[in-house]
Parts: sequence; C-alpha cells; structure tokens
Amino acid sequence: MSERPVIVGNWKMHLTPAETTAYIERFLPLIGSAAASRDVVLAPPSTSLHAAAAALAGSGVQLAAQNSHWEEEGPYTGEVSPRMLEEIGCRYVIIGHSERRGLFGETDRRVNQKVRAVLRSGMTPIVCVGEQSSDKAAGRTREVVDAQLTLSLANIRLEEDERLVVAYEPVWAIGTGQNASPGDAVEVHNFIRNELAASYGRERADRTEILYGGSVSAANAAEFLSARGIDGVLVGGASLDPETFSAICRAA
Repeated sequence: MSERPVIVGNWKMHLTPAETTAYIERFLPLIGSAAASRDVVLAPPSTSLHAAAAALAGSGVQLAAQNSHWEEEGPYTGEVSPRMLEEIGCRYVIIGHSERRGLFGETDRRVNQKVRAVLRSGMTPIVCVGEQSSDKAAGRTREVVDAQLTLSLANIRLEEDERLVVAYEPVWAIGTGQNASPGDAVEVHNFIRNELAASYGRERADRTEILYGGSVSAANAAEFLSARGIDGVLVGGASLDPETFSAICRAA
C-alpha cells in the first residue's frame, strides 16, 4: 500500500482548452506545496491535453488521458494512440471506466489490449473495475470485480519498472451522490489486493495503488483517504471546480 496517495480528477467531456488553462491557473496556487507529497493527476478531454500540459509544466501535477487506442498508429478515425499521449506529456491513462464499458461497449478483452499498449508506451494504466447496482443487490460484487480484474489483466506480466493502478468504482455510486461506505470500499480493496497478490506476488500487490471512485466529494474525501487500504481517489464531477478539487487533494 502506497504512503503517497494518488488523487485523480477525471473531467470527462468538460472544459475546452481555454477553460482548461484558466482552471489550472486557478488550481495551482490553491494546491500549493501539496503536490509534493501526493500524486495529483488531472485527466482533461483529449482536445485539452496540450493546453493542460503547457499550463502544468514544472508544477508537479501530472497529466492523464481518459482513454487510448490499443495500436500505435493506423486507420482508426477519431482515435488517439498511446504514443501520441506519451509525447504530449501524459503519465497515466484511465482504462475501462464504467462509462466506456456501459456507453461504448468496451469489453474486458478490449480493456486488456489497451492496458498492454499503455504499459508498452511507458505510461501507467488506471484500470477501472466495479459492479452495477443489480450486482450489488444480488451479492455479486466480488464475483463481478474478480472477473473484470482477471480478464482485464489476462496474460499481462508486469515488469519491475512497470506501474499499475486499479480504481474500484461501483457503478451505482458514479454521479449519483451515493457512495460506498469507507468500510465497504476497504473490503473490496482488500479483495482486489489479494487477487493481485495471487497473480503477481504480495510485494507487487502491496505497492499497487488501489483507488476508490464514486461520488467522492470534499465532504467525504478525508474519510476515504484515511482508511487503510485505500491509496487514493478517482474524482469525477467534484474535480471540475478547482476550489473543491484542491480541497480534496489537501485532504489526503
């Protein structure tokens, strides 16, 4: 488990390049020196990555993409490759977010291809897993999370210098104002860590950051971030306001 929390702001389809620059100019003074003791990561839409990279230069705040193709180049209209993202300054890529799975039909097999591509590029994948409300009601949370994790990482051998981040994001909690209790989240995080240990060994599992995502706010962030086994948070809507997101970052 990491002693350096990871705080990721996923802006989804919000903020133009000009709005991104204005956000970062407001955000950096608010976060101050906090970025030195935690990994603060912003994930703008792809059209705003270049503006974000320029505005974040030298700040210690890192850049993530929200998605990536699995090939380096080719006839894939509308897609962006890992090589393009790495060159623009991305250090992380969110892979398999529930909105990608649910709205765009992204399968575990496709997630697996993307994870491989991101690792080859030298960036860090943030692999998202989580259950629907119907799964939770049926007591299938572990079964669903295990299947997603196993298939998303199938036949991936992590090299010593490769880094993996996993985000547990219960789908029923995303954008709903509901969130898992810290105790419930820790239980799933511990399950994920044990599954990683079975595949990669305890030492690797213990240094893999596992984040919680799902209606994280300035009001509940400290409770999640202080829970043993939760290494950080993946923040959606609350990351769109620089004051709110800086408060979440400082809560770590």
